[in-house]
Amino acid sequence: MKALIAALAALPLLAACNTIEGIGEDVEATGKVVKETAQDVEEDITD
Repeated sequence: MKALIAALAALPLLAACNTIEGIGEDVEATGKVVKETAQDVEEDITD
């Protein structure tokens, strides 16, 4: 559920980019958020 929220929160970043470089930065930022959220969920499950 947290991953879904993080992905939805990142959508405005994707809509705001104006260049190919901007798209790359937005995708990278989104990937980072999803990765960190997945790690948090994994930690919650294993605790």
